[in-house]
Amino acid sequence: MSLLEIIKEPNPILRKKADNVLNVDDDIRKLMDNMLETMYQAPGIGLAAPQVGILKKVIVIDLSKDDEPKKPFFIVNPKIIWKSEELSSREEGCLSIPGHFAEVVRPKKCKLQYLDYNGKKQEVEADDLLSTCIQHEVDHCDGVLFIDYLSKLKKDMIIKRLIKAKQEKQIL
Repeated sequence: MSLLEIIKEPNPILRKKADNVLNVDDDIRKLMDNMLETMYQAPGIGLAAPQVGILKKVIVIDLSKDDEPKKPFFIVNPKIIWKSEELSSREEGCLSIPGHFAEVVRPKKCKLQYLDYNGKKQEVEADDLLSTCIQHEVDHCDGVLFIDYLSKLKKDMIIKRLIKAKQEKQIL
């Protein structure tokens, strides 16, 4: 397995829609394994393929705590088929928007159809943190970032800070 580079905002690839995976083969499984290792190293709890520059609908999630056994959740071609009317607010962050966090309101529960690590069709109903994480990562596959849910002022401030940080790194 190898670590992948996580793309940071502002980068146009993060705003593109990902394509469906035609077949969950060894290449896609290798991508998921590498994404999982990259996510653990970052560290994070979710990572979508567009965040590593690959416009495929592939997501890895693991909500296990540090002292718990790992419980990776592999998602290919995610499709949210239901969202609850009940909402919840949760602080979100993103590996593509390092150092920035904000409260985002999303449906508290969702139901997801997807293909698993072996290409088998699955369905899961999620709530709380898992629901938020699924919605956040599916947004990545649609070219949407959590900052898009914020006010224009907050979003613009975060993007300006990210641009400045990127420029400072290039100067150093």
